[in-house]
Amino acid sequence: MNNVNGILLIIGSMAAFALEDMFIKYLSVSASTGQIMIVLGLFCGTVFAIMSLVTRKRIFDPVAWEPLPLLRAGTEAFGALSFVTALSLVDLSTVAAVFQAMPLFVTMGAALFLGEQVGWRRWSAIGIGFVGVLMIIRPGLEGFQPESLFVLVAVVAIAARDLITRRLDVRVASSVVALQAYIGVALAGAALMVFTAQPIVPLQPAQIGPYLGAIGFGVLGYYGIVTAMRIGEASALTPFRYTRLVFSIMAGMLMFGERPDSMTLAGAGLIIGSGLYTFIRERQLARALAVA
Repeated sequence: MNNVNGILLIIGSMAAFALEDMFIKYLSVSASTGQIMIVLGLFCGTVFAIMSLVTRKRIFDPVAWEPLPLLRAGTEAFGALSFVTALSLVDLSTVAAVFQAMPLFVTMGAALFLGEQVGWRRWSAIGIGFVGVLMIIRPGLEGFQPESLFVLVAVVAIAARDLITRRLDVRVASSVVALQAYIGVALAGAALMVFTAQPIVPLQPAQIGPYLGAIGFGVLGYYGIVTAMRIGEASALTPFRYTRLVFSIMAGMLMFGERPDSMTLAGAGLIIGSGLYTFIRERQLARALAVA
C-alpha cells in the first residue's frame, strides 16, 4: 500500500471535482440543466467507453447489465439531476457544505437497509451532522432557500448509489460502472429537457472552455479517486475527502464572489466533525472484530 501517493491523489481528485462543479455552475447561466447533463453524460461516457475497450473490459458482460447495476446507474442519474439543479440555483459553497453529509447518510442507510450494526455513538454523530445540515439550510428561518433542498435529495440519491455499489459483482469493471452512470446522466438530462420544455441552446464560443473544463476535471476526479483507492488504504484516505469543501469554498469566493456566513461555516464544521468521528468509530470497530 502507498498511502502517501493515495492521499495526494484523493486531494487532487477532490480539487478536480470542485472545479467540475464550478464550471457546471458557470455554464448553468447560459445553458439549461438538462443540456449540460446531456453533454457531460455523452462525452464522459465516451471517455470511459474508450477506457473499457483499451483495458479490454467487457462492456456488454451480462453481469454488468443485471437489475442491480442498472439501479445504481438510475440513482446516479437522479443524484446528478438534483445536484446540477442545486448548483444552478444555490451558492457553490452551500452545495458543497451540505454534500459533506453524504457519508453520514451512507452509515444510516447501511444500518436501516443492510442490517449493519450502528451503536448509539454513531447515531449521535449522525444526529449532530444533521443539526449541521439544518444550520446551513435553515428551514423556517430568514435566509432559507427552498432550492437548497435539491442538495439533500442529491445526498440521499448518491448515498443510495454507494450502498448499491457495495453489492455489485466484483466482475463488473469500474470503467463499465462509470459508463453506465454517465449514460444514465445523459438520459436524465434528456428527460428533463422534454418534460420541462427546456430549450436547446446552440453552443457558444464562450461555453467551449467551461464544457471542456467540466468534462476534463470530472474524468480526472473519477480516475484519481479510483486509482487512490487501489493503491492506498481506505482507512487512511477517507478523511481527505473533506478537502473538497475547502476547494469549493475557494472556487465560490474567487469565481462567484460568494462569502459563506458564520452559520454556514459552523454547520459545515459540525458535519465534518461528526463524519470524521463516525469514520474513526467504524475503524475502531473493524479493528476490534479483526482481533476477535
